Amino acid sequence: MIRLARRLTGTTAVCVALGAALAACGTAQAPHAGPPAPAKPAPAAKPPTLAAGPGGTAPVFMNGPRTLGKTVALTFDADMTADQGPRAAAGEHFDNPALIATLRRLKVPATVFMTGRWADQYPAQARSLGRDPQFEVANHSYSHYAFTNDCYGLPTVSAANMKSDVERAYAALLRAGVPHPMPYFRFPGGCYDNQALRAVGALGVTAVQWDVVSGDAFATDADAVAKQVLDGVKPGSVVVMHCTRSAAPTTEQVVRTVVPELRERGFRFVKVSELIGETPGHR
Repeated sequence: MIRLARRLTGTTAVCVALGAALAACGTAQAPHAGPPAPAKPAPAAKPPTLAAGPGGTAPVFMNGPRTLGKTVALTFDADMTADQGPRAAAGEHFDNPALIATLRRLKVPATVFMTGRWADQYPAQARSLGRDPQFEVANHSYSHYAFTNDCYGLPTVSAANMKSDVERAYAALLRAGVPHPMPYFRFPGGCYDNQALRAVGALGVTAVQWDVVSGDAFATDADAVAKQVLDGVKPGSVVVMHCTRSAAPTTEQVVRTVVPELRERGFRFVKVSELIGETPGHR
């Protein structure tokens, strides 16, 4: 989160996680008597990504083209750190079912950047989001520890563990039942440097940032948050919000305000993958 902040056991688990994150796979049918089996459906299209940067660093995506129509992507960080299990057990809510229900009711596609720890805590919700075509689920690290020093007071991941932390998150998403997590990664706190980009670049992900900060983290004035979003959105914008009741209690109300107003202004809501797919140089 902007203000916030089981381990893979073997190469096979890592490959499964990354393979599922970067492409969908069909399943073969067993031979049987009778009419020929129908042709196996074609694999789902590989999600668009951006080309790697110098030295294999992960590319950074902030917003889509400004000249291809009024599109905007709402993104939601589902944050939970590795040590917040006791707080969840005591009744603190790091999920936000009402927000997801509102997005569904309003038919707003969205991209959810989910930590592995959140998926471990709320597997049914992670699975529901991952199997709903209205949403796409991407990687927000396992523990929501920062990938640089001095990042809003978050604990940090060592350089040696950055790649494995992202892999661990993909494994958690798959374990929860997200069938095809996207090859997109959002740095906790949005903090990164060249060392971090090199570490996650080895996984072939596109780092997704934003150009509109909603300010919903720890906010209590929904109207002020909505105004900040509405004032900041431009064609191709990526808006960062949060999917955690305990730390972003106004977000569902903000969505109820922002969505109809942006539609009135002629904006169309899309997922991050659509914006990346419209960006020159995507692959």
